[in-house]
Amino acid sequence: MSKQKVALVVEYNGAAYKGWQAQKYDVATVQESLEHALTKIANHPVNVICAGRTDAGVHASAQVVHFETDAVRPERAWTLGVNTHLPSDISVVAAKNVGEDFHARFSAVSRRYRYVIYQSEFRPAILAKQVTWTYKNLDVERMQRACEYFKGTHDFTSFRAVGCQAKSPVRTILNFSVDRFGQYIVLDVRANAFLHHMIRNFAGVLMTIGAGEQPVEWAKTVLDAKDRTQGGITAPPFGLYFVDAEYPSELEAPTVALGPHFLPYKQEAEYVLPS
Repeated sequence: MSKQKVALVVEYNGAAYKGWQAQKYDVATVQESLEHALTKIANHPVNVICAGRTDAGVHASAQVVHFETDAVRPERAWTLGVNTHLPSDISVVAAKNVGEDFHARFSAVSRRYRYVIYQSEFRPAILAKQVTWTYKNLDVERMQRACEYFKGTHDFTSFRAVGCQAKSPVRTILNFSVDRFGQYIVLDVRANAFLHHMIRNFAGVLMTIGAGEQPVEWAKTVLDAKDRTQGGITAPPFGLYFVDAEYPSELEAPTVALGPHFLPYKQEAEYVLPS
């Protein structure tokens, strides 16, 4: 019997996990939990491939994965059935049979994250490890002007972690916006791909500028330096959400509404993929 390829959209609160990727040490990871639940439904070992690995403490509202199986199951088995075997902080929210050409990682043409900052005099108890708290007053307009320097294709050495294993620091930022929703300030960024800690380092620079501690032009100074030591702090992981992976329409990948669900929906500006 030929194998069927299935794509899933997975939502998770990453606070209790050492990141997405299964590890050889006995630590909790999202991948390991998901594969265990899928194995229960498929009745054979299942290995999944994701659109983009997330670090410890990072969340997702629309992580895309695929796996192959020779088990014949209705799509509801891969959602409702799998969810009965998952912890409460991980949920499969969409499933679809896809063609053999689909690959969760290599077929993706872009990825999108939202970084959620909660601005208040007092630290939050609700959503404590699902938002990044700051007591400082942040100027969203300054942050928006600063992030314009990051759009386009650049060498982002200043924004990659020291231990980043990517072969090249060059990435293309397709969209980058900063919006306020009440006490939430949201950095919304789409790129062809991201470097390790790249968005958290963006957030560190933009929060410093928003607080008035550096001029708007400092964003360009850091970018042009191509030196991580010039990039300021790495913001915490708590506010970071993987919210979308984009695929060519002909692959018919499963989709869900933009998350995380406690934020209002915002229409993304149009962009043109680089040729």
